[in-house]
Amino acid sequence: MNRLPGLTVGLLFLVPTAGACQESTPVQSSSSEPPAVDHQHTNRLARETSPYLLQHAHNPVDWYPWGTKAFEKARAEDKPVFLSVGYSACHWCHVMERESFENDAIAEIMNRLFVNVKVDREERPDVDEIYMKAVQAMTRSGGWPMSVWMTPEGEPFYGGTYFPPDDRYGRPGFGALCERIGTLWKDNREQLVSDARRMTEYLQESVKPQGSGSEAFEEEVLTRAATQICGAFDSTWGGFGSAPKFPHPMDLSFLLHMQARTGEERYRHVVTFTLDKMAAGGMYDQLGGGFHRYSVDEKWLIPHFEKMLYDNALLTKVYLESSLLNGEADHRRIVEETLGYVLREMVSPLGGFYSTQDADSEGEEGKFFAWDRADIGRVLGRDQGKVVSDYFGVTEIGNFEHGKSALWRPNSREDVAQAHDMEVSELQSLVDEARKKLFEARESRIKPGRDEKILVDWNGMMIGAFARAGFHFNDSRYVETARNAAEFCLSKMVVEGRLRRSFKDGRARFQANLGDYALLIEGLIDLYQATFEPRYLGEARRLLEITRERFWDPESGGFFFTADDHEALIARSKDAYDGATPSAISVQVGNLFRLAELAGEPSWIEAALQTANLYRPMIEQHPRAVSNMVQHLSFHLAKPQEIVLAGESLQALAPMLDALRSRLFLDRVLVVRTPDTAEELEKFSALAQGKTAIDGKPTAYVCQDFRCQAPVHTPEELLRALLP
Repeated sequence: MNRLPGLTVGLLFLVPTAGACQESTPVQSSSSEPPAVDHQHTNRLARETSPYLLQHAHNPVDWYPWGTKAFEKARAEDKPVFLSVGYSACHWCHVMERESFENDAIAEIMNRLFVNVKVDREERPDVDEIYMKAVQAMTRSGGWPMSVWMTPEGEPFYGGTYFPPDDRYGRPGFGALCERIGTLWKDNREQLVSDARRMTEYLQESVKPQGSGSEAFEEEVLTRAATQICGAFDSTWGGFGSAPKFPHPMDLSFLLHMQARTGEERYRHVVTFTLDKMAAGGMYDQLGGGFHRYSVDEKWLIPHFEKMLYDNALLTKVYLESSLLNGEADHRRIVEETLGYVLREMVSPLGGFYSTQDADSEGEEGKFFAWDRADIGRVLGRDQGKVVSDYFGVTEIGNFEHGKSALWRPNSREDVAQAHDMEVSELQSLVDEARKKLFEARESRIKPGRDEKILVDWNGMMIGAFARAGFHFNDSRYVETARNAAEFCLSKMVVEGRLRRSFKDGRARFQANLGDYALLIEGLIDLYQATFEPRYLGEARRLLEITRERFWDPESGGFFFTADDHEALIARSKDAYDGATPSAISVQVGNLFRLAELAGEPSWIEAALQTANLYRPMIEQHPRAVSNMVQHLSFHLAKPQEIVLAGESLQALAPMLDALRSRLFLDRVLVVRTPDTAEELEKFSALAQGKTAIDGKPTAYVCQDFRCQAPVHTPEELLRALLP
């Protein structure tokens, strides 16, 4: 694709530390026209529910939300569309707003030359995904804020991420860039339209998978993926690659599955070393629990300080798996602290989980979280403050900005204790007490903003995290939290039987995409296996059938990201790459495999294999890009065991359930049948049919590949019946 005359690739290439929030790699608009914009007060975004859009409601820019009105105006006035995409917790989105979108002179240029559209990527991942592909193709990188110029037909011809108001960081000034694009639209329209057409054709072609068929996969696929992941391992600081460093929870989870499958020590080391380093870093909130988005350095020291619901859900699952498989007590602590953070900060009164907490407070990134030695001394006193400052790596010069420090644990407990002539137990007691005091002191600070919209897919991930932790820790509080969120999604976010993506201010909006369905289905399966209430298994099946009807590609198989009655965009994606979250398609493959076992539906295995085969070239050549898909193939290739527990009550089955709680629950599915649930359960699970408590005694059936062993009656016999 040709570049814009007078501009170079270097002007758009992202510098992660200086200008974009990065990742690791819609319904119809209202029929009524919003009132005319009064720039002294608000623009059209004032009618939206997204906190991100509302942050821009007072800009002098004549913003439109995404919808037909904006493109109709662009066609009527013969103007390009400028699309700006971000999210409420994004630091550089705030910077670009302050510098450019609140600048009257720059806003005048934008309003004169373009129709300006603002999108919350968390509300509209369908829009974000397509235009991010275009930006990545143009610039070889991506991130937020995302800036795209397109024709009135929505075809992109130019893009980038953050632009400063004037030339700096090797980027062109935004106002001058807008003027240049406006001139090119006037004087060189034919070239821009041609570029836009070629880019659109590229996007339409790029979303088509390259494979076909429904052939079986071999074990070699798993080994190749694990080898590729381990090859990127940072043996000094853990994690993969260099700065900026992302947690890659899907890679870590897959390696844990491979450790459980093979007993390979290398896989265990990569995971536990990485999890230990992340938990000791500034990316982990050492006082309040929970993880920030990513680290700008290779040490996990300085994070981008926003906290995302999905990161904490995915990392909770990995730390939980490690604690169970490897007996890592510290990893259990991280699970409990992270879920404690979510319970404290991210649960709405209605039961659903909020989306994010901002990176900034009082206009500064990280201000809420950073400390200096004087701060700590004022809270703890000089002597205790010195020990705790050393423990958390707080120096006189600081490791962050303005002499402040992000708290981390650069040295072992043993080394810190020795340096202060203390026993390790004495140090730990002192630190535990200090953490509580510092946390209480921090609570008096002005907190970062919270995005209180509730998203189905992110809720599905957190439902699964709480459900799994609730089952394995036998914690009813966790299970009840997962249940409340699931009930919220199934009641408040369903309209005429179909999911809506986002809920805020009493409004459920936007057609749900495949990720919403797939991740809620996954969460409901996890919730069933924590509560054994058949309703959740039934809801998972019902939602799966909707995806088979509305998202399935009848020509080549597999799933589109949007439904067949969704708003038409310039491309309909079938992308399987994992990003910060697992790809929707890979999650759906896992759902088909798991529900095939739980429900006794072998045809769903065929659908899963047909879907996975569309991405066979990627799976075989670049498995790390689709590690979540490969993990689900691992589940299938293991010929998962199907466990049915039958008893007069859950209480009667408690000893058997307790035997399962202490083990990592991989490559297995679990169904519980009692007289109270049998009739409803058999509607949804052929696996449970005919499996009853023999002679009134608790009975366990262990099956594999739809064939069952002889029933057993004690926890010891159950564990012997299970494969290692």
